Amino acid sequence: MDHRNRRLDIVLGIGIAAFLLVPWYRIEGGFLGFGWFSGFPSEAPVAPGIIQILGYGRWWLAFAGLIMASAVAARFIRDPMRRGTLLATAGAAGVLFLTLQGLAIGFSGWSWMISETLFGALADGQPSMGAGAVLSAFVFVLIFSFGLAERGVMKGDAFVVSSIAILVFLVAIFVFYPVGSMLVGAFQDFDGSFNPDGFTRNIQDNSIWSLGCVAGGERCGVAWRTLWLALMTAGGSTIMGLAFALVATRTRFPFKKGLRLLTVLPIITPPFVIGLALTLLFGRAGVITESLSNLFGIEPGRWLYGLTGIWIAQVLSFTPISFLVLIGVVEGVSPSMEEASQTLRADRWRTFWRVSLPLMKPGIANAFLIGFIESMADFGNPLVLGGSHGVLSTEIFFAVVGSQNDPSRAAVLAIILLCFTLTAFLAQRYWLSGKNFATVTGKGDSGSHIALPRSISIAVHAMVIPWMIFTIVIYGMILVGGFVKTWGLDNSLTLDHYARAFSVEIRDGALAWTGVAWNSFWTTIEIALISAPLTAAVGLLTAYLIVRQKFAGRNVFEFALMMSFAIPGTVIGISYIMAFNLPPLEMTGTALILIACFVFRNMPVGVRGGVAAMSQLDKSLDEASLTLRANSFRTIRKVILPLLRPAITAALVYSFVRAITSISAVIFLVSAEYNMATSYIVGLVENGEYGVAIAYSSMLIVVMIVVIAGFQLLVGERRLRRENRVAGVTTAPSLSLGQEKTV
Repeated sequence: MDHRNRRLDIVLGIGIAAFLLVPWYRIEGGFLGFGWFSGFPSEAPVAPGIIQILGYGRWWLAFAGLIMASAVAARFIRDPMRRGTLLATAGAAGVLFLTLQGLAIGFSGWSWMISETLFGALADGQPSMGAGAVLSAFVFVLIFSFGLAERGVMKGDAFVVSSIAILVFLVAIFVFYPVGSMLVGAFQDFDGSFNPDGFTRNIQDNSIWSLGCVAGGERCGVAWRTLWLALMTAGGSTIMGLAFALVATRTRFPFKKGLRLLTVLPIITPPFVIGLALTLLFGRAGVITESLSNLFGIEPGRWLYGLTGIWIAQVLSFTPISFLVLIGVVEGVSPSMEEASQTLRADRWRTFWRVSLPLMKPGIANAFLIGFIESMADFGNPLVLGGSHGVLSTEIFFAVVGSQNDPSRAAVLAIILLCFTLTAFLAQRYWLSGKNFATVTGKGDSGSHIALPRSISIAVHAMVIPWMIFTIVIYGMILVGGFVKTWGLDNSLTLDHYARAFSVEIRDGALAWTGVAWNSFWTTIEIALISAPLTAAVGLLTAYLIVRQKFAGRNVFEFALMMSFAIPGTVIGISYIMAFNLPPLEMTGTALILIACFVFRNMPVGVRGGVAAMSQLDKSLDEASLTLRANSFRTIRKVILPLLRPAITAALVYSFVRAITSISAVIFLVSAEYNMATSYIVGLVENGEYGVAIAYSSMLIVVMIVVIAGFQLLVGERRLRRENRVAGVTTAPSLSLGQEKTV
């Protein structure tokens, strides 16, 4: 009981401080700038909640104070059930009240007519929520969680209950709220009034649903084109990713380290750069196209500009994601099961097909799902290579920023895309339902996987080697492009592009970053390094809760997480602008909106990777730790995390890389103060400065390789202790996962 009181006392103390000692509303210069100290606590813009109530007539905040006081009073109730009920009620009421008052009262007064009718006009409104209001909201969530734990929910484990509540709260704010703001636009007119005509007109548009290509016409609608492309990309990237994982773990391929580097390169490259390189190779004036034309008289065509070109670029870009998801799953297949199959006289082919491959099904299904969603949400490749064959993501973009200026059409297209994605998610769940894939149980085995069947070994090498050569050629074009004056016109070598982007001078004895790219470069690295660990932590914690805990609404919660990943970045960017440009939460133009976008858009990759890896960990490992009186937090830290190192590395690498290479959402959220690298490179491309753009992209690739290597060294490798029968000595696993015992 003492530790529960101590935990609750800390949270209540933070809640009281949020009312008395912290500015309640948003500080224009930024809370962490601490410029507000000069006017604190008397001036209205920086006054805490208690001063806002007493000195500036914002009486509605008193209700939040009364709810906090009721939680303090509940602290002194002895009966755990009664106390838990009051705490849970106070926490839920506090969150609900802060949400409603934030939405209902804007800068000039009531935001809703019904509120003014019920309560009368307000003399003054309120700015956006600041540090005090946000801190109070989190305190109310924790009070609600502690109350449920007191009542025995999740066996009274406050850590698990609090984790679920906070994740639900964050997902509601950064996924449902902005997406809801965007979708409401489907039924609104330009002045914000209700008008369903736009939705009706767009949902029936023949350009979306046409099946003309099946009936012998010119082309199918954009919805069917996008669906077909996503299926082809998901299938291609999953097959290639599995081939790379098998070559890296089950063969004696002499260039395994080079293979791992090449599989990472496409994912750390801005997407439009791969499109430009493909254009230089296979476009009408490309190197290969002109060579074939001169040698064999083949007339240059435009085959690259359409679904074929997009598919090549997407498979090249998304295969590394499949590899990162599958490598840990392939390594995690227990050799003892393969040995048992061979002991029963099954040959290598039958063992692989009936034992090894079925145990990889979680990873294969997750890789396919991620490839499908990535293709659906991809914006850069279709923008460069799509030509007149648009897909849903580009159509949404042009519906908002193009001459159409039709937010209703953008919302309808987003709804269609979301339906496709959720259908794929349901199909994946159905395929994996009712099956157990646990292969890591704590028992020892030989540690040696069987060799691949000869036919499969030949097949995977036949896929991997040409892909390696093709990737080297692609990146050779990118590398050369940064050192020539003008692509295709003046191919003389120069260092001017790098000098213009990243020049450094000594001025007055100090180092001066004079290159035009330095500001966006440092901003990008800073935001990526902040968002990557947050993304990995939130994603893997969510995966643990989904796989290991049973709670009401778990499936709905998992669906909600996929929404942030399923919707195109263009829609995410626009919805964030619509949701966070006005009260109650105003974040546009700040680094916080970029970090929030990256965390909750990239989190599903950490979730899916964690779910796939955790499906292979037997629950007996958790149960053994809990039996030894370790709590859930200690079990995660000491038992689960060391076995999830591949998933941790994948989450860190992917979230860091996506924070640097993302373009579709970022282009709407950047500002003059916080301009990201991809947005800056797009501006260079639009101005025709291709050499500087390629030089900047090449520098980003080098930096990402260095940081990824640092992540891998920091996290380390998963060490599954295997039995090693050599000279009569056997090593067996111990529960600590960090020691071996000699038997």
